[in-house]
Amino acid sequence: MYWVHFWDRHTPMEETMRALDDAVRAGKILYIGISDAPAWVVARATTLAEWRGWTSFAGLQVPYNLLNRDIDRELLLMAEEFGMTVATWWPLASGVLSGKFARPGGPESATRIAPETLGVRGHNATRVVQEVADDVGASAAQVAVAWTRARSQAIHPILGVRTVEQLENNLGALDVSLPVDAVQRLEAATEFTLGFPGDFIAAMHSGVFGAPPQTRRQVTARRTVRRRRPRPPERMSTRAEAEFVKVDESSGCYAAIESCS
Repeated sequence: MYWVHFWDRHTPMEETMRALDDAVRAGKILYIGISDAPAWVVARATTLAEWRGWTSFAGLQVPYNLLNRDIDRELLLMAEEFGMTVATWWPLASGVLSGKFARPGGPESATRIAPETLGVRGHNATRVVQEVADDVGASAAQVAVAWTRARSQAIHPILGVRTVEQLENNLGALDVSLPVDAVQRLEAATEFTLGFPGDFIAAMHSGVFGAPPQTRRQVTARRTVRRRRPRPPERMSTRAEAEFVKVDESSGCYAAIESCS
């Protein structure tokens, strides 16, 4: 996987996507991904690549945890729609959700975050995560990671650890299945809102369509996330180009006709 780790708004999108496709066709890389970019940039770049016949993004790398759910507004839904794998970093919010702040006396070792800086929302989240962990017989870290995995089939958390013990503990999240009521308790503790247009669409949905909107979990459960695989280098001797051809003189409509050279 070759990552565009930060979107360069000073370089034309066409140049970036063409250069990435050249690298794939040359056999130097197999997959390309992007991180730290707005949803509209990723969507436009992916659509451009598909239209041109270039390699499109296979992965999206973003922060995601109970205390930081910004990608729920646009990025996660976009990635699911385009069939991208979502590599989520920061699943424990710099250790805040690991359970160390819920222990009597605070963390056992030095930490970059002082307990007094967490605020009400942070302390509520750590408390509920620990309560759910006790209920399901898992560690707080396992619950926090399991929650991110439960959000979408496309999500693959990136684990950052200092010890083998921490790694083994985090990997235990693979065996944790969170009940629906536990997920609801966790999400209620963080008081997250989608904002416009998400909240507006949800509020208007039943009045317009006569039925409550489906949750992402319901939609994802019945939809297989698309996966793209790069074409073998030996089959990449041609490059798809497109030229505009006027198809209706009276209306001035144009169509894109693909040709290979």
